[in-house]
Amino acid sequence: MVHHETPGRDLTDETASPEEEDWIERGRLLFAGPCDFLRGVVSLTDIPDPDRLEIAFAGRSNVGKSSLINALTGRKTLARTSNTPGRTQEINYFRLGPADGDNIFMVDLPGYGFAQAPKDTVKRWTRLVTGYLKGRPNLRRVFLLIDARHGPKAVDEEIMRDLDIAAVSYQAVLTKADKIGQAELETCIEATRETLRKHPASHPEIVTTSSAKGTGLDVLKAAIAALAAGL
Repeated sequence: MVHHETPGRDLTDETASPEEEDWIERGRLLFAGPCDFLRGVVSLTDIPDPDRLEIAFAGRSNVGKSSLINALTGRKTLARTSNTPGRTQEINYFRLGPADGDNIFMVDLPGYGFAQAPKDTVKRWTRLVTGYLKGRPNLRRVFLLIDARHGPKAVDEEIMRDLDIAAVSYQAVLTKADKIGQAELETCIEATRETLRKHPASHPEIVTTSSAKGTGLDVLKAAIAALAAGL
């Protein structure tokens, strides 16, 4: 499977092994196919049946989840983006792959850590997301987005603990890597690695991305393709 510990590494160049090149191509083909918005969920009773593999994206408000989903799929408006933190107040389901063929669910979870949201709204989001994480047997992995400019915060560790308790595998994805220098990025990667070592459900590989520059998108697509293949 594709590894990505070196910031900015382009696995489409001559450094990629034949196996990595194969998964890069599989990821490209997967995301070159159809991807459609399925539904927004505000209640656990509205969640689709767990009849296919599912991956989810989680992260602090304004970490760039919608931008990353749009960049992965090559569709500028598939996921709604906003400069206002806390806009995504529901679990958004996307179907990756043909509707009448093999496909998987991609899930955009509500952003957490937005202190200015009303308390009752925050409680509702928390109940919804917690219930989702505990009750999805088909959820293969959560991609936990962390802003590369700030690194893991206490609120990120809270969701990590929730994922540990729910026994849901999760993988750190650093976003907005183009906003900082190489030395700062290296420091963030090491801080993230140290944080992940304390959490048993975490995946050891860290993916570094930039939605604006396209950095690391091939690696993330390859990881998702491997999960879709049952690896």
